[in-house]
Amino acid sequence: MERALLAERHPLWSRSCPELKDIDFIRLGLLRCISVVDSGSHFLQTNEQIYGQLLPHSTYFKSLKSHRRTSMLEAFEQQSYHLHAETLLSQGIDYLKAFPELDEYTIEAADGHFIDHACHTEKNSKGKVYAAGGIYALNLRSGLLIFLCLVGSAETTC
Repeated sequence: MERALLAERHPLWSRSCPELKDIDFIRLGLLRCISVVDSGSHFLQTNEQIYGQLLPHSTYFKSLKSHRRTSMLEAFEQQSYHLHAETLLSQGIDYLKAFPELDEYTIEAADGHFIDHACHTEKNSKGKVYAAGGIYALNLRSGLLIFLCLVGSAETTC
């Protein structure tokens, strides 16, 4: 988070939110990804039971739609990727080192992943709902995965 803040001169996404701090938002997002829960509401209930953190539904779900937080996560993701790449490089991790002729290239493999849409997903102008999906790239040198773009929704960003 500190690296993301330092990477931009005046980040437009930097703001203090006492109801749900940005670093807590990131932590909750990571917990949501690794939790075995059926929905966002189930996640909040589980989070309260396990960690004793009561977070109102409205605060959590409004924060998920925040354009400011999306910009913050993009900056955080970039710095996180660079930090992990530096760490792996310093540890000598290079899965392509047996192929010195590839040293000057970035080698990536891309693929998409789609999930079923939630029951409350908005429909398009024709009344159809598309599954949310994304395209990711796997750096074959480091093994790091990075999100490239969102597809299959009204806000395709490729």
